[in-house]
Amino acid sequence: MNLSPLPAIMLEPLVRAALLEDLGRAGDITTDAIVAKEHHATTVLSARQHGVVAGLDLAMLAFRLIDQTVEIRVERADGSEVEQGETIASVSGPARAILTAERTALNFLCHLSGIATATASIVDAIRGHKAKIVCTRKTTPGLRAVEKYAVRAGGGSNHRFGLDDAILIKDNHIAIAGGIRPAIERARGSVGHLVKIEVEVDTLAQLEEALALAPDAVLLDNMSIDELHQAVALVAGRSVTEASGRITAAIAPAVAATGIDLISIGWLTHSAPILDIGLDYREP
Repeated sequence: MNLSPLPAIMLEPLVRAALLEDLGRAGDITTDAIVAKEHHATTVLSARQHGVVAGLDLAMLAFRLIDQTVEIRVERADGSEVEQGETIASVSGPARAILTAERTALNFLCHLSGIATATASIVDAIRGHKAKIVCTRKTTPGLRAVEKYAVRAGGGSNHRFGLDDAILIKDNHIAIAGGIRPAIERARGSVGHLVKIEVEVDTLAQLEEALALAPDAVLLDNMSIDELHQAVALVAGRSVTEASGRITAAIAPAVAATGIDLISIGWLTHSAPILDIGLDYREP
C-alpha cells in the first residue's frame, strides 16, 4: 500500500502533549529508580492478535522525543496485515527512554491500528462492489487527522475533515431553514462554484425533492435495504449516493449490493476496539 506519511510538524505536538501528560511533574520515577542510566535494551513491538498496522510514526516519535538515540527498525509498515506474535518493529537504545515512552507509543499505535483493523474488516466485507467505505467527523477531539489516516491505512477513504470542506445539509439545518429547497438554495447562494453540496434525506419523498435541486451528493440516512435499492434507482447517477446509519460488517455487503457509492461509518473512529500490541524485552 502506498500510504503517504503524516507530516512530522503535525504529529509532534500531539505526541509531546501525550508525553507531558504521562511525565507529570517528576518524570518516570519508577524507571529512573530501577533502571541504570547507562543500560541499553532491545525490545520489539509485537502483535498480540491479527490486524492492520497504523500509527508507527507517532510511536517512533514518542521514543525519539525522549531520547534521539533510540533506534527503530520497522518490519511491518502502516497498512500491513500482521498475525498474532508477528514483530511490527524493533526498538533499541537507552532502556530508560524506551520504558518511559512505552505507554504513549502503544496508546497511539494500538488505537490507530484498531481503527485500521476495523476499517479493513468492512472493506473486505464489501469487496467486489463499487462502494467505498468512508469515515465521519465522529472523531476524538484533537486526533481527527491521525484517526482519518488510520482509516486510509485500513483501505478506507475520508469524508469531510471539518466544517469548511464542503456543505453537508443535515436534518436540523433543513428544519431550521424551513425545508430542503430553502436550505439548498441558501447554501448554493453563499459559496463558490468549487464547493460541493450534499443533503441528508430520511425518506424517498425527501430524496425526490432534493434531486430536483441537483445536489452533488445525497446522504441516505438510516434507510432499509429495500429503500436503498429504490433510492439508488431514483438517483440514477445524477448525484453521489451515500448510505449511513449503524452499518456493521454483517450488513455492509447488503448495503453495498444496492449500488450505493459510499458507505459512511462513524464507529470506525469513535468506537473501534484497539489492536492489542505489546512491547517485549529481548534478552541480550
